[in-house]
Amino acid sequence: MIRVPEEPVGRHTDAWRHCVGTGRVELALRRDYQDSLALIQREIGFRYIRGHGLLSDGMGVYRPYEHEGARRVQHVFTYVDQVVDAYLEAGLRPFVELGFMPQDLASGPQSVFWWRANVTPPRSYREWADLVRAVVVHLVDRYGIDEVRTWPIEVWNEPNLTDFWQGADEKAYHRLYEVTAHTVKEVDAGLQVGGPAISPGADDWLERFAEFVEHREAPVDFVSKHAYSSGPAQHVPFGVHQTLAPASDLLDQFATPRRRLKGTRLAGLPVHITEFNSSYRPDNLIHDTAFHAAYLAPVLAHGGDLTDSFSYWTFSDMFEEAGVPTGLFHGGFGLLTHRQVRKPTYHLYAFMARTGSDLLARGDDHLVTRHPDGRVTVLAWAPVDPTGETAGPDGHELRLSLPIRTRETSGARGILRADDADEGNEAGQVREVFVRRSRVDEERGNAYTTWRHMGSPRSPKPAQLDVLHEAAEPARSHRRLPVRQGRAELDLVLARHEITLVELVPVVDETPLWWDEHRLLGRAAP
Repeated sequence: MIRVPEEPVGRHTDAWRHCVGTGRVELALRRDYQDSLALIQREIGFRYIRGHGLLSDGMGVYRPYEHEGARRVQHVFTYVDQVVDAYLEAGLRPFVELGFMPQDLASGPQSVFWWRANVTPPRSYREWADLVRAVVVHLVDRYGIDEVRTWPIEVWNEPNLTDFWQGADEKAYHRLYEVTAHTVKEVDAGLQVGGPAISPGADDWLERFAEFVEHREAPVDFVSKHAYSSGPAQHVPFGVHQTLAPASDLLDQFATPRRRLKGTRLAGLPVHITEFNSSYRPDNLIHDTAFHAAYLAPVLAHGGDLTDSFSYWTFSDMFEEAGVPTGLFHGGFGLLTHRQVRKPTYHLYAFMARTGSDLLARGDDHLVTRHPDGRVTVLAWAPVDPTGETAGPDGHELRLSLPIRTRETSGARGILRADDADEGNEAGQVREVFVRRSRVDEERGNAYTTWRHMGSPRSPKPAQLDVLHEAAEPARSHRRLPVRQGRAELDLVLARHEITLVELVPVVDETPLWWDEHRLLGRAAP
């Protein structure tokens, strides 16, 4: 039995929902995307959203032309306005990523992704600075300087990888960063700019980035990097298989920037993990499973101690880096499939959204919080074996003694006082908590399992979609527990790969004194 303390041991940070990732930003123009965004904001409520491609050709911002024998450039914001408006309407602010290179400004043809994002340096840094300036000035003019000052502006994406920055040329990235950061600050000194947005395995870039910006006096307001825990891709048609490191490896990656930048000019700056997930591939079926939710649960519970934010990559399977998805479940990054079918990891986030602000206890398999109104929540998860060598335990037991605070309430049949002893209760005074449990595991709240039972239809018919939405609902149960000497004892048995949320609410019993369920069929009173 774990005895949870009465007083909070700290604040329960919500760094886990500071930001969420998205496929390329122009997808925000589509209906299914906006429907998915509305659902996720209603049930989870992220604050920022980050995606690639703001300056890529699909957004149509950089438009060179010739007139009267001279080459000129027009900057067009038709799609930018629609995308940002859609985000703000959904209650999200943009975490602005400046990239990739417009084809007509690029120094070479190298591209990445199915949608061909150019990853070469600009052929003219003057025109690149003009582009950055035009974008930032437009955002300030349209949305106001006080608003845009709250939007972090990140320079490029994973320049340490040859796929994302030609030759992974570090000096070329430093030049791009310097020009971009100074240009942003020329618009307004209060705007936030940062980087270097590196992928795992390139942490030595952090020290050299710190040395460069200090030597060149380049502005930096935050540091960003990415975190993934999967091994090399083992390719199959339209998919991959990968090994996984333990989830603690992600937490180690979260902690890296502060550890490595200690003693540099960048020490103490906000650190944002602007992408994280298990696999870095958008076609790994692990993302769709109950295993994945249980695997990431300790990361969400502990990650806020190590970084200012960590952004799940991504909120939706509307994501086309490897091409148009081949089926409803295809291993996409999203918390949601197309057509808003909720995955188990979606429920992990939705459960986290119902936790409280006071941290009471935290362990390898549980997180206990309290709301200001006295509600206590327990998020619990079954351990997983990331090696896949075992299936994980059939059942995982967790026993908690939970402190229950109840304000004295009169005028009702039940008068709740947490400091009453059991023997001191007057007749009719019931001291209990209402217990609501929501569960997701291999069978419950798991549309992926149902889809597999259906035969894995690539394009489910409307009736099949209805079944999948129904299957994605967590299993829910309700009961009461007694409160003795201000405590409720909660015994849980979790199934394999289960995540569960238990909410305990003090009961004020307002049942009329004359009510007797023994008489429901009209029997005489005893």
